[in-house]
Order: sequence, then structure tokens, then C-alpha cells
Amino acid sequence: MTSPARDPRFDILFEPVQIGPVRTKNRFYQVPHCNGMGHGKPATLAAMRGVKAEGGWGVVCTEEIEISPFSEIAPHFEGRIWDERDMPALQLMTDACHAHGALAGAEIFFNGYATPNRYSREVPMAPSHLPVRATDPIQARTMDKADIRNVRRWHRNAALRARDVGFDLVYVYAGHDLGLPMHFLSRLTNRRSDEYGGSLENRVRFLRELIEDTKDTVGDRCGVVVRLAVDQLLGPMGITAHNEGSDAIAMLAELPDLWDVNIADWSNDSQTARFSQEGFQEPYIAHVKKLTSKPVVGVGRYTSPDAMVSVIKRGVMDLIGAARPSIADPFLPNKIAEGRLNEIRECIGCNICVTGDQLSVPIRCTQNPTMGEEWRRGWHPERIEKAASQDTVLVVGAGPAGLELARALGQRGYEVALADANKKVGGRLLQDASLPGLSTWMRVADHRMQMLQTMPNVHLYLDSPLSADQVLDFGFHHVYLATGATWRRDGLGRQHRAPLVDAALPGVFTPDDVFAGAVLPSPVLIYDDDHYYIGGALAERLRQAGHEVHLVTPATKVSEFTDMTMEQHRIQSGLLKMGVQIHTNQALAGASAVVGGLRVELAHTYSDARTYVPCASLLLVTMRDPNDSLFHALQTQQHQWSAKGLKRVELLGDAYAPGTVAAAVYAGHRAARELDASALPLDTVPFRREVIAIARDLGGG
Repeated sequence: MTSPARDPRFDILFEPVQIGPVRTKNRFYQVPHCNGMGHGKPATLAAMRGVKAEGGWGVVCTEEIEISPFSEIAPHFEGRIWDERDMPALQLMTDACHAHGALAGAEIFFNGYATPNRYSREVPMAPSHLPVRATDPIQARTMDKADIRNVRRWHRNAALRARDVGFDLVYVYAGHDLGLPMHFLSRLTNRRSDEYGGSLENRVRFLRELIEDTKDTVGDRCGVVVRLAVDQLLGPMGITAHNEGSDAIAMLAELPDLWDVNIADWSNDSQTARFSQEGFQEPYIAHVKKLTSKPVVGVGRYTSPDAMVSVIKRGVMDLIGAARPSIADPFLPNKIAEGRLNEIRECIGCNICVTGDQLSVPIRCTQNPTMGEEWRRGWHPERIEKAASQDTVLVVGAGPAGLELARALGQRGYEVALADANKKVGGRLLQDASLPGLSTWMRVADHRMQMLQTMPNVHLYLDSPLSADQVLDFGFHHVYLATGATWRRDGLGRQHRAPLVDAALPGVFTPDDVFAGAVLPSPVLIYDDDHYYIGGALAERLRQAGHEVHLVTPATKVSEFTDMTMEQHRIQSGLLKMGVQIHTNQALAGASAVVGGLRVELAHTYSDARTYVPCASLLLVTMRDPNDSLFHALQTQQHQWSAKGLKRVELLGDAYAPGTVAAAVYAGHRAARELDASALPLDTVPFRREVIAIARDLGGG
């Protein structure tokens, strides 16, 4: 039945879709995605997936699920279904999904040469001899026919276990250059001369066998899904969407119950907003529906309901696949269904979510601070405890931390004043979003302002710098200072624990100067000891403006941490193409004024060999100092707090400890949740942990 609040334009998104023997309740499909939880934190994982089902996703899938110790992906925490002892943990997820009427999908996999088997120490297997994808000095051996039969058996057994714990969909995984069927499919990894190699028909054989096996084994109760990367983005040497990618689908068109199509590898499939737009995969997958009568799901970081409707009506896909948009807003489907479009937390495409899996820690999200905290802290993305008192709150600073704190406190029902010295809200987001490719980051502020505008109990005061005396005189019970941070201009940072540059030296700048509109004489030398996005993005911005730019870093590559967000290679490649001169393994050693500018001294990080680079401007991207002067001023007047009714003064976000935007949003949200909570002893673990019981039997488990 159509909800009266829903715009009829979006009715098509809520139509059911038949997938073999099972039927979805709508077209919203959370595709498999990693999360840093996997087999190590099953309750945490189940709660996260369950919240998505509660939020209206018709299908909620797992991450990769290992089917055998002969292909495991340690130290990453993926799913695991090696034997029956792994089944109860997975059933936590299926139960959580079914409780809200969602289908649960299991992406079982065998990774072939893509994993070195660091935990099991089993020798990896592949269609042909090949070094493993990681830098481990290990090679995968060529599979013989017995190996192929073994993998097929392991896959069938895993499919049966998945069915028995309640999964409604079971995957055959040939995506991202990770699944073994894709390794057989690609000429780059298959050099066989038997019936599994050579022609495309032969290279498709293993994938065909796995599909047929899975259909025969569980197809009466479970929909069988093939996840296939139709293009490797490697040109003619690899699989391409309109050649072998299409041909492979045409050969297998009617075998599975659903085609889940995307591009490889993972860094291509999950590109950041810096390098791709909503719907960026459509040129690669739009033709797939012409090749099969079975339903098709694809992805493209869709956040706009209008865009979703468009791809359905134009016949691009039958189901809207999403990973990152479902992380940013698990309740996206329900908000569309209920006509609450202005409440959608749109994904900004920053890939901070990916870092969780990369670092083997629970997933986090810039837009959604509750992501990964559903079980261990009991946080829900839409619900929060009501205010426990009539206390009033002053939040100073309308950046990501202050905005989220004000929003969450407003939702709780507290009277909140949000003040900022600037004429616009956003704080550091105003700066970050001005950098090339990062405009979507302003969604963090935009969403929270949209919500604040609906809250009569939250009052915004812009262009309002405050002194300690003013704060005290206002008479608020709680004061939070989210006043941000300031970049240092003396070179102090990771590489150097003491200042290296005279901060008063003419020609020395910081990112704050650039954002404030300072004119930097060319050539510009950027010293990046921050290693995230700022240094590289500033180099791009200055190069676009016509500057000669030298980007110097003590790391082995530029913007090194962006390896974790899978965009480092794009950043460095793009800068080189633009003509930015890159100097890696070079630490700042000093700078001095000379006629016409500066003489910057660099020291090689391994040999200590010295290099001297002339420039007109030295832009230091090293570390930030918290803007905490107001906090310390209030501390000196603590003797007046009681008389003024003041109970608390706390620093928040970058003003407490500079970090990522995601960390700032999380800090704001946590402060709102804990405002009236009893303080826990510092020796008490502040969240629930999953402590795995030690098996009493000698077999472990």
C-alpha cells in the first residue's frame, strides 16, 4: 500500500522484485560490503545489518564470507563459514534482517591469488602460477583438476550452511579481481591450456560450474546471485564491459537468479567523490539488462531518489544497489517512503568507511556517527534518549563537531544556543569543501543545518565571537567549545618534534592562509607531513591556478594515508599529469630567506643527503594546534561557575584533539549522548566488547 506521505514519483522504488524462489519487498538492495567486524565481532555486525533492515532496505547482504582456510584474508575481519561452528554467528545476522522483513544475502567466496593466507599458512591457489596480490613474498600455485573439484565442494558446502542459517540469497563471487571465478575468467590471471583456459568459453567454465552447483544445492530455497566485474578498467588487456564482460554474461545469461554487476578492482568500484560522480558506473553496466531476462542490480553511490527512479525507468537496473549510501543513512529507504527527503544523510564519498576494513577495526562513517556503534554503545541512527533535565547548553563553534552536538541535543529536547564567530556555518568544512573534488563534504554541514531549522529549541547565532565573561554571563548550564584548530607555521609535526622554521619568516604560509585568500608567490613548495588529503588537494588547487608547485613529503608517496581510502594512486597520478613536481622521502631540514624568496633545505629520510630547493613560498602542512584559548580563560574563572549556574565546560572535536571530520562528528554525537550520563570510572571499558569464549574441547572452536 502506498504511503500517503510518499511522493508518487518514487512508488516504483517500492515495488517487489522476484529473485528466483524469493521476493524482495522493494528495490533497495544493500550490496555486500566489508566492515572490519566479520567473524571477530558477530554481534556488532548483526546489529549494524539489522539497523539497515529496520531502515527499509529490502535486501541486506554480508561482506565476503570465507568458505575455507585455503582462502582466508587475515588480518582483515571478513565473514567465515569454514564449518558448522561458524554458523551460529552468521545466524545472528539473518535473524536481525528477517525481524524487519529484509532478505539476507551471503557473499561466499574463494579469493585465489588475491590472498596470501597469512593465518592458515596454506599455499594459495590460482588458475596459473602467480605472485599473490599483497607484497608478501608468496606465490599462488597452479590449481589441478583435483583442486578445482575441492573448491567446488567447499563452495557447495558453504552454500548449504548459508541456507541452513537462514540466508535467502547466496552469491557466486566473481568481482573486484578478488573472486577465483574472475581469476579464471581474465586472461591476465589465466594462462591455462586445458578446458579451463584459452577461449572465453573455457575461461567461463569454472564460473558456470559454480553457478550450476549452487543452483543445484540451494536453488530451491535461495536466490543465486552472480557478482561479476564487467570491466577491469585495464583496456584491451583486461575484461572490458562491451567485449568479454558482455560476452561472459551472454553465455551465462539465464543461469543465475540475479546479476550483481560492477567494475574492478575495489578501488575502481568504490571511487571517492573526489574522482567520480553519482551514477559513475552506468556506462559500464547499462547494457547488461539487454543480455538477460533476469533482474540486475548495480551501484553508483546513489543518494538522490530522482536518480534512482531514473535508472529503473531507463532500464539500467532493477534494484538500487548501495554500500556507502546505506552506511551514511541506514534509513534512506524509509525516509523516501515517508516523504522525509530532507532528512536523508547523503554519503559524501570520502571512503572513511573503507578505512575500517583496511585497518581491521569496526566501520565508521563521516555522516553517520552511529555506524559501528549500534551494538557496542547501543546507538541508533534515528533514536536518542530524551533530555533528562531542563539544563541549557551553549555550543561555541558551528563546525562538524558543534553542528552534530547541537543537532543531537536538539533532537533530545535540550534548549541549545549554537554560536560561531564566522558569518557561515561549517567551520573546517568551508575550507575542505572548497578544495578540488571535495564539494560533497559540505553535505555534513548542510544536513545538520536542515535538521536544526526544524528545531525551535536550537538557536543559531552567527558572526558572534564570544569572550569568557560573555559565556559566563549568559548563564548556561553546559558549555561545549568546538572552536577548531589552527595550522602551525614552524614545521613541527610527525617528522620533526621541534620547530624547524622561523614562523615570522616572509614567504612561509599555512593552509589557513590559503583558505583566507592569501596570494602565494610562485613557485610554491608544499611540505606535507600530514599525509591525508590536504597537502595533495592544495597542490592540485595551486597548480590549477597556474603556480609552479613542488610537493615534498617524508613519506614514500604523496598523501600516504589515502591508501586507506583507496585513492592514493589517483591522487599521485593526477598530480603528476598536472605537472606537480613530487619529492618523496624528503624531510624538511630548514628554510632561509634569500634574494627573491626562500632557500628550502631538504634531507633524505634514509641517507640524510641534502637538497636545496629555491621557492617563493613555503606552504607548511604539518600539524594543527587546538583553538583552546577560550577554554583556558574559562578555567581561570572556575571559581565563578557555581554562581553563574555553570556545571561543565568541555572542549570538543579539533579544539580538543585535531583529527578527521569523521572524528569531529563522532565527538559531537558522543557528547550529546553522554551529557546527562553518569561518568564512568576511567578503569571501566566504556562500551560492550565481544569476548569470544575459549572452547573447552581440544578441537577448539
